[in-house]
Amino acid sequence: MSDGNATGKRLLLISNSTLHGSAYLDHAEAELRDVLGKTRRVLFVPFALHDRAAYAAQARARFGAMGYTLHSLHEATDPTAALDEAEAIFVGGGNTFRLLKTLYEFELVERIRKRVEAGMLYIGSSAGAVVAAPTIKTTNDMPIVQPPSFHSLGLINFQINAHYLDPDPNSTHMGETREVRINQFLEDNETPVVGLREGCMIRVEEGVHELRGRTNARIFRRGHEPLELAPGATLDDLLGQ
Repeated sequence: MSDGNATGKRLLLISNSTLHGSAYLDHAEAELRDVLGKTRRVLFVPFALHDRAAYAAQARARFGAMGYTLHSLHEATDPTAALDEAEAIFVGGGNTFRLLKTLYEFELVERIRKRVEAGMLYIGSSAGAVVAAPTIKTTNDMPIVQPPSFHSLGLINFQINAHYLDPDPNSTHMGETREVRINQFLEDNETPVVGLREGCMIRVEEGVHELRGRTNARIFRRGHEPLELAPGATLDDLLGQ
């Protein structure tokens, strides 16, 4: 497994693909343009959804509107060669278990890890952000399929809970809140968890892990009270990056 600390890694981890009141990736467009820079070609990984063709068409249209050419990995005659040649990869959201299972089936987990460590830009949204963590144990998704392992890409040293929701004081729901479930994870695991609210993202450049976007993140660490961090804050000292 990677130690998650290579300073050459470039990542943009987005909590959600669509923010209420806006269209697909609208809330992340400025950050996407900035992180992509002069890169004009993006390799898309549509494995988190069942209809890969429709998903690729949606992503292709959106990136095309920003001036980027997007190729989908499911269309490649040689997926490993396509990945080896990619300057930037975008892993879309959907079901995290389906995504990770397919990455294992295509033997892409270790290959993506090595390419990112070598400098390939990694953009992940929702499930695509969750699989950047050491494991997918803090996903919200149902295990509709069974990957061979919960170990994922390990591009960072902390867990991600995408679409993090605060408790609703007016709700009559008596089940566990998101915070309760994350604290249950920490009862049996020591890896910190970053709860990314919708509209929040993490940018990694030159070894610095910085919160971006328009909402706060909630940080969970074993033996500590949860902590709120606003966009612009860095995670490195707090999470031992």
